[in-house]
Amino acid sequence: MHPNPIFRNEDVARSLAFAETTGFGHLVMNGDGAPLAAHIPFHLTNNRQTAELHLVRSNPIARNIKDGAAPAKLMITGPHGYISPDWYGIEDQVPTWNYVAVHLIGQLEMLPEQRLRDIIDRLSDAFEAKLAPKPVWKSTKMTPEVMDKMMRQIVPCQFHIEEVQSTWKLNQNKPDSARVNAANQVENYDLGSDTKRLATYMREA
Repeated sequence: MHPNPIFRNEDVARSLAFAETTGFGHLVMNGDGAPLAAHIPFHLTNNRQTAELHLVRSNPIARNIKDGAAPAKLMITGPHGYISPDWYGIEDQVPTWNYVAVHLIGQLEMLPEQRLRDIIDRLSDAFEAKLAPKPVWKSTKMTPEVMDKMMRQIVPCQFHIEEVQSTWKLNQNKPDSARVNAANQVENYDLGSDTKRLATYMREA
């Protein structure tokens, strides 16, 4: 998280909504010798107080929580991009990088395996809903034997959110006119990820 408080005063509800809409993040946890990390889709539940997800059974994080819950962090990144100092229209500026990042901090636990089917169905339903009017894919379309074989390779998990930290670094430390000038230029270049959405966030900052 960026230390400048001007980038860290975003409403918690908006940061959670951003995490929910993105639905994909980097799950990290302490390990022996080095941090453990996994890239995972997830679904927020329980009024955005928990996240449901699944891990491959052989994933070191899954093995790390086999005997009980453990502290973890789920990091969600959004649009980001390079900002040229020429775009502000004011003197004595330097290059920077704008971005949105939300960190969910809490406890990760493994759930009973009988919970797995419901979790993967809710996860796929959440993403399939965004594809309307495409008919929703359901796991019932799978051959039962094939589905059972695939499910044996993964384990259900739940992440209990205890703290939300976020950085919305969008040139809030610049004059409004300079920030908008930079936003207008950002969407003309491909110097990051989803720069059109980054430009929109910059204008709203």
